[in-house]
Amino acid sequence: MASSQPTIFVLFGATGDLAKRMVLPAFYQLHVEGLLPEKWLLVGNGRHDTSDDEFREHVRGALEEFGSDLASDAWDDFAAGIRFAGNGFTVEDAGQLPEVVEAGRGEIGDAQLVHYIALPPSAFEDYTKALGAHGLAEGARVVYEKPFGTSQKAFEQLDKAVHEVLHEKQIYRIDHFLGKEATQNLHVLRFANGMIDGIWNAEHVDHVQIDVPEKLNIDDRAEFYDATGAVLDMLVTHLFQVAAEIAMEPPASLQAEDLQSARESVIACFRPIDTTEVVLGQYDGYRDVDGVAEDSVVDTFVAAKLWVDTDRWRGVPFLLRTGKMLGVSAQRVSLVFKKPANSPLTDLPYDGATLTFDLSGNGAIDMAMTVKEPGPDFDLSVGHLTLPLRSVPDAEPLSPYSRLILDVLNGDRSLFTRPDGLAHVWEVAAPLLDNPPPIKSYAGGSMGPKEADELAAPCGWLVG
Repeated sequence: MASSQPTIFVLFGATGDLAKRMVLPAFYQLHVEGLLPEKWLLVGNGRHDTSDDEFREHVRGALEEFGSDLASDAWDDFAAGIRFAGNGFTVEDAGQLPEVVEAGRGEIGDAQLVHYIALPPSAFEDYTKALGAHGLAEGARVVYEKPFGTSQKAFEQLDKAVHEVLHEKQIYRIDHFLGKEATQNLHVLRFANGMIDGIWNAEHVDHVQIDVPEKLNIDDRAEFYDATGAVLDMLVTHLFQVAAEIAMEPPASLQAEDLQSARESVIACFRPIDTTEVVLGQYDGYRDVDGVAEDSVVDTFVAAKLWVDTDRWRGVPFLLRTGKMLGVSAQRVSLVFKKPANSPLTDLPYDGATLTFDLSGNGAIDMAMTVKEPGPDFDLSVGHLTLPLRSVPDAEPLSPYSRLILDVLNGDRSLFTRPDGLAHVWEVAAPLLDNPPPIKSYAGGSMGPKEADELAAPCGWLVG
């Protein structure tokens, strides 16, 4: 539901790649769906002295590039709420932002301030301090992109600095994988269906695969990527959080505090990464990309085993994989079930009983099962039952960013991370960050270093 309170949404890094690809299209989708507050303003912030009209044209270009339907009435109404506050924003100099916010409050009333920091993590601390210094933090909600820190020490420093300005309830650490329709169905399917809940454990599950290969290169975000890499960009953020969604114990309710507590409690049971169970890679030609250091040893691929030391999951490997310039693009979570004990059938396929959540697009749920191949012979095959979530009656799916921005506007923190869970994430990742294994090269268009295939033996990766 739309919030009833007037809102001023301040977008830091408004002309950057993340804002262009994700945040602006998401905000526009909420407008089209009638989910923004009745009175709102979108204020872009940046270093340049850009006019409102110039920023409107930038926003229009971003929406056109990334597939938004700019029907004239919808765009005209949306454009009317766009403003720009230039000349930067620092502790020493707030630029135009305070006066633009003040003018906005005069226009739409006593507005809720929502600050979205769509900038690299190195900027989070300075911008947070500037919000406090210029009186823009009190009562505001502040969204931080991932990763929230780049190491355990950096996380602790950032967390301390942020809490010197903001209360925890004001902080929204975004991880857009938690906003995906299929990710949310990980726990809904389990907790709403007894036939699924009963087999969601180590007694029945052989292993779990969380697999996010990407065909994309890093040309449009080379500077950011060369400062992070696959481990920081994907593993300790998206993939760990999805693993927690799968592994958590049933929460007392699906209210924000209970859901967050269940997620963070199981993260505390993640075993620190064993670097002998990790494969890092860098695709051939990565160092030739503009913005990448000629001697860069940044990983563009990671595959790892994660172990969850709870009674429910002890002994079940969680296989995590992601990388750039791979042969296919996919976002899949698969629970691969054990072969039946004492079965009279032989040579059963490893993937013959698999529950898969396709996280891409609007999402889908797929059940693979071993069946007799129709015909005169007794041959086994694997059949699939697939449920596209968009086909569910009355489905009105939102993009992950739209869903999470809507939650921020409504003050719902259930799909956002907490500092206790993030602190343990860095402890889990510390062995890998402190002493990473050698990086293997791989050809673009492949599925990464061959050593990663050995990590998933004997079943193998289900994607690719």
